Amino acid sequence: MMASHSRVDSERQTIEAMIALACRDWHGTKNGLCADCQELFDYSCFRLAKCPYKEEKPTCEKCPIHCYRPDQRRLIREVMRYAGPRILLEHPILAVKHMIASRRPVPPPRSKRPKRPGAQASPASAN
Repeated sequence: MMASHSRVDSERQTIEAMIALACRDWHGTKNGLCADCQELFDYSCFRLAKCPYKEEKPTCEKCPIHCYRPDQRRLIREVMRYAGPRILLEHPILAVKHMIASRRPVPPPRSKRPKRPGAQASPASAN
């Protein structure tokens, strides 16, 4: 497997390691993830793929955009709270990369839709 230098890929690897650690300790899985943890990981990957920050992405803890549904957000926070301190022992390189990334300044929030050049005002606003 090739090493990835993408910020989003690094975030995906970190969340995968955290979910796997929690799944192993909480659900007793030996290889892979249980169905619930796999669903959480798939959802996390989906949200990462849709992240408007792309390569400028801050760590989830510092992100001004809360892109997770409330139920999934609660679950991922539990995983991070549990796995965060433990990840340093099992995946020290990922943990250090994540700590460094958490020190980066948070970019300003992006608007959902960029303005098109030459877009005209709506007729209602012209009156």
